[in-house]
Amino acid sequence: MKIAVSGKGGAGKSTVSAQLVRCFTFHQMPVFAVDADPDANLGLVLGLDPGKLENLRPLIDLQEVIAAKNAGGGTLVDLNPNVDDVLEKYTLQEGLLRFLKMGAIKQGGSACYCKENSFLNAILTTMLLDRSEAVVLDMSAGIEHLTRGTARGVELMLVVVEPTRAGVSTAKAVDRLSADLKIKKVLFIGNKIRSDEDRAYLEASLPAERFAGMIPFSDKILERARCGEPLVSTLEDIFPDLNKIYTMVCGR
Repeated sequence: MKIAVSGKGGAGKSTVSAQLVRCFTFHQMPVFAVDADPDANLGLVLGLDPGKLENLRPLIDLQEVIAAKNAGGGTLVDLNPNVDDVLEKYTLQEGLLRFLKMGAIKQGGSACYCKENSFLNAILTTMLLDRSEAVVLDMSAGIEHLTRGTARGVELMLVVVEPTRAGVSTAKAVDRLSADLKIKKVLFIGNKIRSDEDRAYLEASLPAERFAGMIPFSDKILERARCGEPLVSTLEDIFPDLNKIYTMVCGR
């Protein structure tokens, strides 16, 4: 199962992504956890070693590897370099979990970033289309890492939305971008729900039938985040609606 998670900054994408990643590992399924948000914090939310995370280089910064994958740094760009060795060497492994940082997509300007972006595209293509492991992508709101080619591998786009006007606006934008990329299944999940009014606001603002669940605001999650503790330690820490999503997409 290949899942992308997006939504407004601060909506809780990393919390939702981490819970889904742990659903896979707790059910003994190998999974790639991919931090594709420039404001990278998925590794900390997963409770991975901070020192190891600090030393883990974003893939976009591997200039020597990118050059080697593109004919030694020449002018030609290899649009489909073999990157299996990169996934072995530049991921942080913990049991069934492999964690990697993508780094920000490079925009046009004073330098050409075709090679860097082609390299990231090859990484995503390999994970989403060629590898058997599950993948959870913690995306930015713009989902700019995905192309029409790599989006074919995304089986579910999960849009995290908090009950605010800004949250709903971003969710609608992600929904449109997902439709443009022809991602077949896009579902919303409400987060930080404190009242029936919050739930009603979201269901009135977005297609109610496409909500996969609602996650209540959690003081426990907030306290763990303040203390730097893992947000998910056991299967009992998984929110019921996220367990339901896992069961829905994986059938177990």
